[in-house]
Amino acid sequence: MAIQIDTLKSIPYFAGLGDTELKSIATLMFEKRVDRGEMLLLEGEPADEMYFVAAGVVKIFKTSADGKEQILDISRPGASFADVPVFDGGPAPASAQAMGPVVVYGIRRNNLETIIKEHPRVALNMIKVLAARVRHLISLVEDLSFKRVIGRVAKILLEHAGNGAAGEKPRLTQQDMAAMAGTAREVIGRSLKALEEEGAIRLDRSRIVIINKQALKETMESPA
Repeated sequence: MAIQIDTLKSIPYFAGLGDTELKSIATLMFEKRVDRGEMLLLEGEPADEMYFVAAGVVKIFKTSADGKEQILDISRPGASFADVPVFDGGPAPASAQAMGPVVVYGIRRNNLETIIKEHPRVALNMIKVLAARVRHLISLVEDLSFKRVIGRVAKILLEHAGNGAAGEKPRLTQQDMAAMAGTAREVIGRSLKALEEEGAIRLDRSRIVIINKQALKETMESPA
């Protein structure tokens, strides 16, 4: 299917570009559709294409030698991934997997170079995107190093609230949350139960309903 110009407008890389410029860029892109669980990128493998999420959700993660996952980011529409190997020519530093049906727009390395040369604004936007990503990763290191697990869980709930029905977290499993918080699934279960007892959330079968954001914020900010 054709690349949608309105979708390109929602991508930070292309902020501030006009329709004519976006139509030119669209001719250098391709669309890819994948189902839940399909891999879009494998850690350690070569990658000469970068992607923008057009629809759906993609998890970006690293895997240890014993198979443990650490989720680095949950990429939603507008987000990009595989930038690093395309920019530096090295292998992919992390894997990317669809968390449901996903549509991505891809750009090959040579076409990205063409876009940057013809549209200098894209280079400035890229710097902002990558700077934001560095901030995110620094925050992740800080959380894993200094926050209690329950504080990390509270932060995950706050950051991912509002993407589903009002007051609910998006469809993250407890295993996903464990991989984001750098802990075991059983610890996540205990943390969620503690937050429910504090009146911050309500566990409703497969859903987590946030009922007191302030309580979650206080837990998130409490020292280790």
